[in-house]
Amino acid sequence: MEKDINITKGDTIDGDELKSENTKEATGNVSDDTENNLENGNTGESDKTEDGNCETEEPAVEKDPIDAANEEIAALKDKYLRSVAEFENYRKRTLKEKTELILNGGEKVISALLPVVDDMERAIANGDKTEDPKVLREGMELIYAKCIKILESQGVKKIDTDNADFDTDMHEAIAMVPGMGDDKKGKVIDCVQTGYKLNDKVIRHAKVAVGQ
Repeated sequence: MEKDINITKGDTIDGDELKSENTKEATGNVSDDTENNLENGNTGESDKTEDGNCETEEPAVEKDPIDAANEEIAALKDKYLRSVAEFENYRKRTLKEKTELILNGGEKVISALLPVVDDMERAIANGDKTEDPKVLREGMELIYAKCIKILESQGVKKIDTDNADFDTDMHEAIAMVPGMGDDKKGKVIDCVQTGYKLNDKVIRHAKVAVGQ
């Protein structure tokens, strides 16, 4: 608030009076600013508090590189030890299964052949009750047919030799028969011992006589 001071000609103003007037004006201005701040809800303390909060925020502390490296090494070591333990368990389990397979791998085939053994025992027990060789032969043929059927169910098949070309992968020549004619040259003339395959793998070569 400004105060007008009228000075007429001939009047003099003392220096103290001028200073007093200026002090009153400054005091009035401060009072007006204080009232305005109170009305607006602004105080100097709140500004100081806000500034203080900003100043008290602590910066993020960086982890020591050595500590970080040690933690990573410990994690990798733990992972490695777990992997080694899992592999060792897998190796022992696989070795056990392989051993059991070797010892008991023929269990399925043997179980399938046991009925044939039972039939043979019954045939032997009943052999003394009849003297007719025809009956004994029929019994033997039935047992043989049953055995062949069981072997085929396990993937075992005979190697064909009837008028077949001699094949070193299938046949084993035990004799050469000359003078059989050109049409019999290199052909299987006779099979001395039957050969067998297991799932297309030769487990026993057929022993044959070959035309020359």
